[in-house]
Amino acid sequence: MKKVVIVGAGPAGMFAAQELIKSGLYDVTVFEQRLRAGGSGLGSDGKLNLHPKIGGDLTEFMPLEKAEGVINKIDETFQNYGVEQGTYDEKQLEKLSTKADQAGMKFIKIRQKRVGSDRLHKLNEKFQTDLKNKGVKFNFVTKVKDFKLDGTKITEVETSKGNFPCDFVISAPGRTGSLRLKPVYDKLGLECIFNPVDIGVRVEFPSSLMREIVEDYGCWDAKFLIRTPTFDDKVRTFCVCPYGFADIESYGDGLVGVNGYSNYDTRSDNTNLALLVTVGLTEPLNDTTEYGRSIARITNMLGGGKPLIQRYGDFKRHRRSDPKSIEENHVEPTLSLDKATPGDLGLAYPYRILVNILEGLEKLNTVIPGLAEDSTLLYGPEIKFYARRIITIEKGGYKTLQTNVPNLFVAGDGAGVSRGIVGAAASGMIAAREIIQLYRKLRTY
Repeated sequence: MKKVVIVGAGPAGMFAAQELIKSGLYDVTVFEQRLRAGGSGLGSDGKLNLHPKIGGDLTEFMPLEKAEGVINKIDETFQNYGVEQGTYDEKQLEKLSTKADQAGMKFIKIRQKRVGSDRLHKLNEKFQTDLKNKGVKFNFVTKVKDFKLDGTKITEVETSKGNFPCDFVISAPGRTGSLRLKPVYDKLGLECIFNPVDIGVRVEFPSSLMREIVEDYGCWDAKFLIRTPTFDDKVRTFCVCPYGFADIESYGDGLVGVNGYSNYDTRSDNTNLALLVTVGLTEPLNDTTEYGRSIARITNMLGGGKPLIQRYGDFKRHRRSDPKSIEENHVEPTLSLDKATPGDLGLAYPYRILVNILEGLEKLNTVIPGLAEDSTLLYGPEIKFYARRIITIEKGGYKTLQTNVPNLFVAGDGAGVSRGIVGAAASGMIAAREIIQLYRKLRTY
C-alpha cells in the first residue's frame, strides 16, 4: 500500500484521512504537534456554514454542483457524530435578505448548524477514534521539521520523533503551523502570495436584539456584507455567537486579541459578533500579517498588555471609556475587566478603519435595531490573520491542491485556501481525492 503522511489533525487533515482510508489504497499517518485532534477549530463554538463559497470558494476547484456534493458529504459526517439537523426558515431569511438590500447591504443565506464549544471536544474524540479504528495512525505532540527530497519528490518526512517514509504528503498544519513550516516551503520553492487581513472589533450587545433572527429564522451566524459609503471598503460580519461569551485569543509572541464563542448547554444574556474590515496591500508593503500585528501591538500597548474595551457611545464621540462607565453600562461585558482594559480604540486603529467600523455598525442597525446604541460594547483588537496562499497547479480550467512538488499537496487554513471548519474540511477532501485520482492514473500505465 502507498504511504500518505498528513501534517496536521485539524478539519483538513481529519477529512483527508477519512477520504484516503475509505479508499482502501493507502497507509495513512497523521502528525499533530498538539495533544489532540481538532486544530484551532477545537477552540471555537463549532459553527458549520454549509455553503460552497463561505470559508473558501470551492468553485475554484470544481463546478458548483460537485462543490455542493462535497458540502453534503461533510454535513453527513457531522450528522454521524451527533450534530443535530438544525432549522432553516427560507421564507424568513428571504425577508431578511430584502431588508438588507433596502439598507444597501447583502445578506448571504446559508444552511447552518452549530455544535457548541462544550460539545466540540467530544465530537472530535469520536471522529478520531473512528479513524483510528479504521487504520489511521495518529502521532500527537509531534512536530514536522522537514520534507526530504529524492530528485523532485518527497520520500521522507522528518519529525521530532524520527524520519518516516512516504509516497504522498498532505500538508495541512493550520495557520500557525504554516508559519513554522515557512522555511521548509521556501526551500522547496513553493510560491506564495499574501491574503488580505481582516481588522475590526468584537461587538457585544443584548441577545434580545437578534433573538428573532437566531431562534425563529434558524440563522445562528448571520452573514452581512457591507460597502461603506466613505471609502467603499468591504466590511462584513463574522463568527456571530448567540448567547455567547467574549474571550482572549493569542496572536503569538505575547500579542492578544478578542474572539467569541457560544456553548450549547450554557448561555449568557449577550450575543457577540466580529465586524471586520478587509485590508489588502500591494507595494511597497504587501505583508498583511505584519500590518495586522502592528495594530495589535499598539492596541495591547494602550491596554497594558490586554485588549481594549469601549462603549459604542464613547467610540463614536472619540472619547475614552473608563472603568466606571463600563461597570455602570447597560450591557454587562462577558470579558471581565481584569482581562480587558477600558480605553479608546481611536488611538490604536487607523482613521480609515475607524470610519468603516462606525459606518458598518450604523448600517447593521437598520436590520438589527438597537445594535448601534451607546451601551453596545466594542472589544479590540479583533484581527483575522490568514496564511499566505500557496500557489498550486491548474488542470482543466480549475485549481488543484497539488504543488510544484508532484507528491506534495496542501490543504486547510495553513495553505491559505480556507477559513473555518467546513472550508478546511472540504479542502482536505479535495486534496485526498486528487491523490487517489493521481495514484489510480499512475497504476494504469
